[in-house]
Amino acid sequence: MSKRLGLNIGGRRFDVDVEDSFAPFLEQQMKNDFNMEGNNDLKVLLQAYVRKNHNLFLQEQKIEEITKKLEI
Repeated sequence: MSKRLGLNIGGRRFDVDVEDSFAPFLEQQMKNDFNMEGNNDLKVLLQAYVRKNHNLFLQEQKIEEITKKLEI
């Protein structure tokens, strides 16, 4: 099964279908990053994108750090 999540960006509605197991996590992240009840401009979308990529960058650094410790 899947769940449909929607978001308004630049005056347009975008809906995505995601797996039920992933939906609660994504929905919470979207609530943290966006105005779920109203419109979001493109600047908000770009800021969320940069923020998420920064988080991924930090996670990858941490994974590499842990991997190096395990190799010793």
